[in-house]
Amino acid sequence: MNKTEAIRLVIDGTDTEPVVFTTGYACRIARHHRDRESHFYMTGSMGLAGPIGAGIAHSTGRPTVVVDGDGSLLMNPAGLATAAVTPGLPLLHIVLDDAAYASTGGQPTQAPTADFCGLARSFGYRSVTRVEEPGDLSAVLGALLSDLRGPSLVHCVLGEADLPVPPRVEGDLAAHTRRFSRRVRFPAGRPGAA
Repeated sequence: MNKTEAIRLVIDGTDTEPVVFTTGYACRIARHHRDRESHFYMTGSMGLAGPIGAGIAHSTGRPTVVVDGDGSLLMNPAGLATAAVTPGLPLLHIVLDDAAYASTGGQPTQAPTADFCGLARSFGYRSVTRVEEPGDLSAVLGALLSDLRGPSLVHCVLGEADLPVPPRVEGDLAAHTRRFSRRVRFPAGRPGAA
């Protein structure tokens, strides 16, 4: 599976849940595949996707999905420890691991020697899973979102070359933030969700 396929599976497996896409190619691929008001596309702040998602899950109590990268998580593994402090936190943290800083030229990361699952487990994550196949990612995503009662991590190992990456996320980023914030506060079908 490649990054594009994994991101499409996450988007197709979610609906109204807030989904935070890490900076770089992940947010570009997601925006191109399906733009939703419940998607937050990070255009900077590498290493902060997990903490942003944890903050959303904590403040709303709603299942929240983070689509992170191996390099991003390696930049700030303390985010895992912070999320794990709240045992019932409805956070699903998906780490797409291609062992490279893809959007800055493909420099290798230390992901091949990192144990993302072991790290999350040691901090107290409720569920920790490693997947390599598209069907496994879909199955794990569905199972966890149907019963997300604590911080969960999915280490998704990518082994195939990616497709050409879509253009950067453009437009009024402040308006995008307001759109996302409104959707998170007022999910579809609730007062103020206009």
